[in-house]
Amino acid sequence: MNKVPTPHINAKLGDVAETVLMPGDPLRAKFIAEKFLADVVCYNEVRGMLGYTGIYNGKRVSVQGSGMGMPSMGIYCHELYAFYGVKRIIRIGTAGALQDGMQIGDVIFAAGACTNSSWANQYNLPGSFAPLADFGLLARAAHKAKETRLNYRVGNILTSDTFYDADKAAAARWREMGVLAVEMEAAALYMTAAFLKKEALCILTISDHVFTGEAASAETRQTAFMDMCRIALETA
Repeated sequence: MNKVPTPHINAKLGDVAETVLMPGDPLRAKFIAEKFLADVVCYNEVRGMLGYTGIYNGKRVSVQGSGMGMPSMGIYCHELYAFYGVKRIIRIGTAGALQDGMQIGDVIFAAGACTNSSWANQYNLPGSFAPLADFGLLARAAHKAKETRLNYRVGNILTSDTFYDADKAAAARWREMGVLAVEMEAAALYMTAAFLKKEALCILTISDHVFTGEAASAETRQTAFMDMCRIALETA
């Protein structure tokens, strides 16, 4: 049975590259495609979740919006991995810093992704699962960041199901465990990749600090986002 197009991606086999960059915002996917890629073709507009394929430095790359939260990420990364022959997905997004000394615009490579979600329950494992990045992608990305002298950290992040958390002390407890920052999608990507035997990496730019209240200006956010995109594309 032919499984494409899927309910959420109206592309044909071959339309999507083996490597996909995934920002949460579909308009960021459009921006990346138009700014960085040549010979761009839009392969998806279903539900406004835009997807594009083009060429970056001679290599075919796709960019696909994931939407917000683990359920949305889980749908798109599963369909890309399972039905379109995608081998690796690099999530690029923003995060709120948890640790002292972290600066707005810093880049984080998520070696692991803790979560307050019950996502892993579907696998019926006899214990907890630790969602991890693909080490090859992680090592390449960190090397590229070092070459460009960007401020970056490698470590653990939190993928949260709640943007407005009723437990106001929760962030402090994650902070005590050394978790660097919080976002909302990476753990679903990492677990889906593990289950389907694929590669995944999450690269984040710090857009605000949970405890100090600092937030990026529009200019800082744009510059940091561009730096993160270049690292992701070079890693791809």
